[in-house]
Amino acid sequence: MSLFITSLNSGSNGNCYYIGNGEEAVLIDAGISCRETEKRMTRLGLPISTVKAIFISHEHTDHISGVATLAKKYQLPVYITTGTHFYSGIQIEASLIKPLLPYVPVVIGELTITAFPKLHDAAEPHSFVVHNSKVKVGVLTDIGKPCEHVIRNFKECHAAFLEANYDEVMLEQGSYPQHLKNRIRGGKGHLSNAQALLLFRMHKAPYMSHLLLSHLSKNNNHPQLVEDLFKQYAGNTTIAVAGRYKETPVYYVSSHTSIIARPAVKIVKPKPEQLSLF
Repeated sequence: MSLFITSLNSGSNGNCYYIGNGEEAVLIDAGISCRETEKRMTRLGLPISTVKAIFISHEHTDHISGVATLAKKYQLPVYITTGTHFYSGIQIEASLIKPLLPYVPVVIGELTITAFPKLHDAAEPHSFVVHNSKVKVGVLTDIGKPCEHVIRNFKECHAAFLEANYDEVMLEQGSYPQHLKNRIRGGKGHLSNAQALLLFRMHKAPYMSHLLLSHLSKNNNHPQLVEDLFKQYAGNTTIAVAGRYKETPVYYVSSHTSIIARPAVKIVKPKPEQLSLF
């Protein structure tokens, strides 16, 4: 069985990641407006009716700004930890709020979603893996450094959204005040290109087909810079950059093969041949 993945938006202006099987899907974070979520899914040929739940990683605005409207309009359950819900201030009807606990799997049809802790400057930050019986996709952004939970789960991924937030030289020479630079590169801030690359080189599974570099800083990174850096070590893994202003193509991730699904068409399963902020 395969999974379809896309980034609807990635960056300090909003984060939203789609993972599904063509019939049912989940959103990891909802940091862009309901209207933009709908527009981008429509352009990709992804029916909003396939989305069955939203999972929230932490309470920073760029991960939650669209969740209340989206959940209310489509009556979507929102899986969120108690601490994240408290500090987020999200106003959602109680019946839609669902508990989220580390390493307690949530089953949505044929999808299983598992949250696990990460290091970030938030109340109860978590990353996620979404899998079916054959394929596992990780969503690993807003990470201060790769802890044992991140490493353990990344090792098993067929595809992943992985943060590559900043270039170390660009951050150091940039205009941010020193306290903000220290916060970003601190142990609970964001992953640099170098940290992300080291994780990729040391722990990438031999079967990883796609890596979507995510949550790039507008001021302290450049898409071509980080894409070129990773492609040197990619092997058979497709490297793509998740953009700040538009959706990526829909990528088809299989345990055997990988292709890019055509955007702006209804997804059909292939035939067998085949800190808050930065």
